[in-house]
Amino acid sequence: MRVVIQRISEASITANGISRGVIGNGLLVLLGIEHADTKKDAEWLVKKIAAMRIFSDGDGKMNLSVMDINGEVAVVSQFTLFASTKKGNRPGFTNAASPDIAIPLYEYFLQQIEATLNKEVKSGIFGADMQIKLVNDGPVTICMDSRVPE
Repeated sequence: MRVVIQRISEASITANGISRGVIGNGLLVLLGIEHADTKKDAEWLVKKIAAMRIFSDGDGKMNLSVMDINGEVAVVSQFTLFASTKKGNRPGFTNAASPDIAIPLYEYFLQQIEATLNKEVKSGIFGADMQIKLVNDGPVTICMDSRVPE
């Protein structure tokens, strides 16, 4: 699994023309799922995301997690995170998981992050046409891949 995590002051998700939610201070997580991913990948990423200290403390140092600040989280599926661009100018997506693998893992990821944060997480609709609006705070953007646990 691959994620792009953005620290945001606000974000909204619209899918198929219908609002899926608005959040304030917290994280927007773009989630890509690869065909070889498992529940262990989701669990590792959820644990890292929830505990990642990228919010400022009283001294202005990035020392607090989204849990520490009681922040909100939105998660959007994004298969394009597995784009291959090595041939030509049109990206290929053969490494992205097919819906029969990706949908259950996406739903599992959502369940795990909600359980970890003990709060509702806003989300997009898998495979839908979505519009995401956000105000990146900082900006702070972190990329992680469960295949390369750093």
